[in-house]
Amino acid sequence: MLVVGDVVTDVVARHRGPLASGTDTAAVIRTVPGGAGANVACWAAHWGCQDVRLLGRVGSDAAIWHERELIASGVCPRLVLDPEAPTGTVICLVDSEAAAERTFLTDSGASLRLEPRDWSDALLDGVARLHLSGYLLFSEPSRALVAVAVAAARARGVPVSLDPASAGFLAALGVDGFLSLVEGVEVLLPSRDEACLLTGLPDPADAAAKLSRHIPLVVARLGVGGALVARGGRVAARVPAVPATPRDTTGAGDAFTGAFLATLLSGGEPEAAAAEGCRAGALAVERVGGRPPEAG
Repeated sequence: MLVVGDVVTDVVARHRGPLASGTDTAAVIRTVPGGAGANVACWAAHWGCQDVRLLGRVGSDAAIWHERELIASGVCPRLVLDPEAPTGTVICLVDSEAAAERTFLTDSGASLRLEPRDWSDALLDGVARLHLSGYLLFSEPSRALVAVAVAAARARGVPVSLDPASAGFLAALGVDGFLSLVEGVEVLLPSRDEACLLTGLPDPADAAAKLSRHIPLVVARLGVGGALVARGGRVAARVPAVPATPRDTTGAGDAFTGAFLATLLSGGEPEAAAAEGCRAGALAVERVGGRPPEAG
């Protein structure tokens, strides 16, 4: 599997209760490797996918660290070194008293400066699936890369999946713009908020069903509500969540996506793959950061 997407440095600040404006709020702070694309790749490898490759763009400030962390997670990185921009950084504010919900402050840095000249069709050699991080749709250079990558994948018969990535950024991009950019994508993995935003429907089941009229397979991630699998304009399956005690919900959707895709690649049906995604999401929320535990 080839994943194309963001590689960023996450600064996770876990605090209890509301932030105290104008003064100090006690927190436990950790710096960890992250990025939706990178996280998906790591979880896919953790879930048994034998050949996971990642194309991303980083700055010189953290390139060696990110490459080392990806290799340790079983991912083969193809990191483009940006000569101007630093590695993207996300500050994740996690309220441990509010079901570990998080708020992101995002400096995309080099991560959204991927461009067509960073692509080579040879990246698809031996690849059974191309997965794209939706963050790539939120800058002009990386949107152009998406178009090139999808065209190359379709020419080779390689299926393409995409995670919309951010309801906030989607709102700025616009629904029509998003749907035009994902033409050719065969699997869409939105969150509840993203599915509802993309359809204007308040019910995620209705939203997933509507999206599946445009994209062959839609798998909506609902957090504690589990997941929905939709095809051909209807919900084909409802998959329950796996109980967990959350510490940090950062990367839970990436964990779901990585495990889901790994299961699909191993021959699993979408319903079984969604169940594995829920298992991975439960494991992810009990950890700090968006990456899986180290092997062994």
